[in-house]
Amino acid sequence: MRLEQYVQLAENDLFTVADLRRWGSSRFAAADLDFSQGQQNPRAEADLILARALHLEPEDLADFSGARLLPEEKRRVLQHFYAREILRRPAAYITGEAWFAGLRFMVDERVLIPRSLIEPFIEEGFAPWVEESRIQRILEIGTGSGCMAITLALRFPHAEIDAVDISPEALAVARSNVQKYGLEDQVHLYQSDLFSALQGQRYDLVISNPPYVDAAAMAELPPEYTHEPRLALAAGTDGLDCLLPLLEQAPRYLEAGGVLIVETGDAELALSEQRPDLPLIWLEHPAGGSGVFLMTFNG
Repeated sequence: MRLEQYVQLAENDLFTVADLRRWGSSRFAAADLDFSQGQQNPRAEADLILARALHLEPEDLADFSGARLLPEEKRRVLQHFYAREILRRPAAYITGEAWFAGLRFMVDERVLIPRSLIEPFIEEGFAPWVEESRIQRILEIGTGSGCMAITLALRFPHAEIDAVDISPEALAVARSNVQKYGLEDQVHLYQSDLFSALQGQRYDLVISNPPYVDAAAMAELPPEYTHEPRLALAAGTDGLDCLLPLLEQAPRYLEAGGVLIVETGDAELALSEQRPDLPLIWLEHPAGGSGVFLMTFNG
């Protein structure tokens, strides 16, 4: 369906905020969309897209339920609904923003949409495995939008943060977010394939949410995921193309007593089978399961 056809379905019959909320959520529910990158259900996703198209927050919509939209406002909303329903573009890319650890970040197709199983552990300061007073230097590998590096900087305000990514396009987005939060003096960005640009550096804490989606899972991802950079997702036949080199190289960049924390997602089993010798501590996620390991290095 073309955009003009889509707009014509609604523009002569929908007038108020309430009309568009109902229509959008109904269309999204009927379209069998995937919501795992965003608001998790069709009503919340429609509300987010509608609100941001009108320069509002989703919680504001109830106050404007009966408000009639101007023609240009209605068309903008319907264009965004079209992108979500027909083009299967993720809501975060439509609105140009996403949330991580309670913070808002600018995102687009140059970066993975912020999400990580590591998020709740950052908020806890990685206690009891990490002693906050000892953390002077932190490295994040695969920073993408910079959301995790920025969250770490705010959680560990006395630490210096180095954040690397192999993609210069992703680093441009990260730089914008670092500037937005005024953290240029604390968060330092580098283009690097894992540790390649960091020779001679050592850190108290190394954190990574690397690519770990195996080939079979990549082939079955919903269409929404094709809008994300493949480089940030695909990790070979077994999902370990990035994880194994990271584990091999990390000891050379950690201080004595340093800690490595890595998200493995569904590659957890493959990693455990290939490297049963490693003393991995699997962290229990508050929602259940793991998919994140921790290792300590004594030098």
